Amino acid sequence: MTAAKSQVVSVRVEPPIKAALQAAADREMRSLANMFEVMVVAYCRAQGHPLEGVPTETLPNTNLRGSMA
Repeated sequence: MTAAKSQVVSVRVEPPIKAALQAAADREMRSLANMFEVMVVAYCRAQGHPLEGVPTETLPNTNLRGSMA
C-alpha cells in the first residue's frame, strides 16, 4: 500500500504572525511547513479533536509547552 501524498494548504496571515511562526520553527529547527503541521496536531490533540488517519506515533512529542487554547 502506498502512502498518500501530502497536500498543499495556502493561508494568508499578517506579517507578525508569520514572523512568530518562523521564529518558533527556527527555535525547533523545523521548516515553516513542518512547524505548522506540528502546531495543528498539538492543538487537535490538546482539544480532543480526532486525527483520523494520523497514527498516534506520528509527532509523538506534540504536547508543546502549555495549552494552545
